[in-house]
Amino acid sequence: MANTAQARKRARQGIKNRDHNMSLRSTMRTAIKKVLKAIEGGKKDDAQSAYKDAMPLIDSMVNKGIAHKNKIARHKSRLNARIRAMG
Repeated sequence: MANTAQARKRARQGIKNRDHNMSLRSTMRTAIKKVLKAIEGGKKDDAQSAYKDAMPLIDSMVNKGIAHKNKIARHKSRLNARIRAMG
């Protein structure tokens, strides 16, 4: 339990930041799921447009420190490979 005013404030800020980060992470996951759903539906055009819309959003998560750059690079690579494989 926080004993000083500073510690109490930092605890409040931590809760607020955690909630914000969770919403950003959820948005990122939803964007990835939209691409996967289009891929599984066999709609290449929809998958490409969803991928194109998702990439700036996903890249911004790296800059905000929400996700590690290698994790994002892995997701982007795998999604793009699956879209190209639809041929």
